[in-house]
Amino acid sequence: MQEIERTFNSKFNYPWTFFNDKEFTEEFKTRTQAETKAKVRYELVPKEHWDMPEWIDENIYKESTEILKEHKVQYADKLSYHQMCRWNSGMFYKHPALKYMQYYWRVEPNVHYFCDLDYDVFRFMQDNNKTYGFNINLYDSPETIESLWPETMKFLSAHPEYLNPNNAMDWLADNKQRPKHNEKANGYSTCHFWSNFEIGDLSFFRGEAYEAYFNHLDRAGGFFYERWGDAPVHSIGLGLFADKNQIHWFRDIGYNHIPYLNCPNSPKCKKCTPGKFYAGEPFLQLEDCRPNWFKYVGPGDMF
Repeated sequence: MQEIERTFNSKFNYPWTFFNDKEFTEEFKTRTQAETKAKVRYELVPKEHWDMPEWIDENIYKESTEILKEHKVQYADKLSYHQMCRWNSGMFYKHPALKYMQYYWRVEPNVHYFCDLDYDVFRFMQDNNKTYGFNINLYDSPETIESLWPETMKFLSAHPEYLNPNNAMDWLADNKQRPKHNEKANGYSTCHFWSNFEIGDLSFFRGEAYEAYFNHLDRAGGFFYERWGDAPVHSIGLGLFADKNQIHWFRDIGYNHIPYLNCPNSPKCKKCTPGKFYAGEPFLQLEDCRPNWFKYVGPGDMF
């Protein structure tokens, strides 16, 4: 929060909205209000948006988590993680606190921002007719989403009218760069926009195509029987139902969520190494899916 205020929001004073499934403490409210001159709101996630849906079989859920644990899937047996992924996939934009907002910037704890931003990113989205902005583009763990692409294909077969003519299907279905990922994920490359950073147009998620897609996935049960994340769900939805040219790479926003980085070569950026993608073991370089996005879509507009 301090870094976003320093690099961006102290110039524009956009409101902050914090969401939680439990009441925020007074200490949290006091400390966060002290970091900004902008309005700050603290919102509870409705139980009906957070709790496991009634159509999920708890016995199957428990059996499934044991199988996922055997495959060393992270957070497999953490119910709150499954709930969070489902909420971020198809519930957050329904919260009453966002009813009159069109754009959002998702901010998570334990991240870093390195570059001064002298322009209004929301105005940029509006003026350039952008639907979504990403920063880091990764491959996912195929063990977490084995049925996500088959369920997506079922939905597309029933609703071909929702497929955008200028879609990013080639990026989603690529099997050249990481063929084993594609095989394990049953036809999905597993490439996704890392959604701990995203700037988006809420009207896309509220739209008929994405809402119908989420409802189909929700009924399929993969948020609980597997460990579908909001990042691949958002990314597939955008790749199929949005115009790919309306998806923007915010190359100028220096960002770090361990262990990955986006660090521009710019005098506006401090405390990161230009061009560095990861911090840790060299194998992490393989997780970068940006080259495939550039191959199929291009790097996008310069700003």
